[in-house]
Amino acid sequence: MTLTNPIATVPDDPVVRAKAILPQLAELGARYDAAPIFPVDSMKVLAAADLHRTFAPVESGGVAFADAASRNLCMMSVLRIVGRADLSVGRLYEGHVNAVTLFDWYGSAAQKVDLGQKLNRNAFYGVWATEPQPGVRISASDGVDMLEGAKSFATGAGGLAYAVITAQPADGSRRLVVVPADQAERADLSQWRVRGMRATGSGLYDVSGMTVDAGAYLGAPGEYDLEPRFTTGAWRFTAVQLGGIEALLIETRACMSETACADPLQRAKFADAVAANRTAYLWVRECALRAASEDADGPAFARMTRGIVERAALDVMELAARIVGTRSAMDGQRIDKIIRDLSLYLRQAGPDYARDQAALAWLDHDAWGAEDSLW
Repeated sequence: MTLTNPIATVPDDPVVRAKAILPQLAELGARYDAAPIFPVDSMKVLAAADLHRTFAPVESGGVAFADAASRNLCMMSVLRIVGRADLSVGRLYEGHVNAVTLFDWYGSAAQKVDLGQKLNRNAFYGVWATEPQPGVRISASDGVDMLEGAKSFATGAGGLAYAVITAQPADGSRRLVVVPADQAERADLSQWRVRGMRATGSGLYDVSGMTVDAGAYLGAPGEYDLEPRFTTGAWRFTAVQLGGIEALLIETRACMSETACADPLQRAKFADAVAANRTAYLWVRECALRAASEDADGPAFARMTRGIVERAALDVMELAARIVGTRSAMDGQRIDKIIRDLSLYLRQAGPDYARDQAALAWLDHDAWGAEDSLW
């Protein structure tokens, strides 16, 4: 999807811009939850706030941050805010941020210029790595590279303008390829019948028969899988999930009656929810900083952060239901939508395996860091 609305004059601070559009994204999110289609209007709101360009390479029109830490902390705040508004749009936006980050790391000068031109037309990108076997393959015929296969759980399939996908050549490590993502005839969303995250449109996308010219390859073979960037990058989607937890906490407080606020048992539950939320915040923030410094233990830290965020979300969902009661499960209530969205979003990419791998790393050494090691 490439949007055509003009870019409005917006404040310089991306966080201010994100906060300004939060109410509008939340309102649109309720509409797309009720009648799930690709959230075109929500993406237009993001583009009008110029947030689709913020974290792109400077050569593509992105913000020139002072350093990697400043960039990641700003990104964390924006991802949280968009996640607070609507987790489906947060998931789509996080994929776009992931994609433009890959251009920043691995794109050629020409690719960065081309990205900037497409962002000028308000194009949105995704990153699709999950695939049914045997996966997406690259074959050569008469000197032309061709793709065969499909991507699964392809967020925004048929709605985004482009996607950065992983593909396996006949020899060597897998590669990143930029492909059109808006060809509706290639998208199959028939299985995306879910109770949460409905507007993400995460379905199959068949890339068979697409040709790949040299300019469509992003980076060198194997670069996408390089650590610590590959695994530590999970911090970005935990920031969106954190935004959902924050939204749930905000809604829970708003729903508490005077009687509930006067009840010490209900206040204790609310205090537990606040503590869980802020614990997750501290871990995500620390993980964003570890990612910025490309800490060698970043993968272990990101895996542990995923578990911390999951636990916080599960706790706050239960506490919210206990505090608010039946109203928390009523159709049309914002608190119900947030719980449904979070419940599904937390299932991303094997959380139990990630937590186990984090435990193995911490058993070997204190991955918190040598400057404050406990063992």
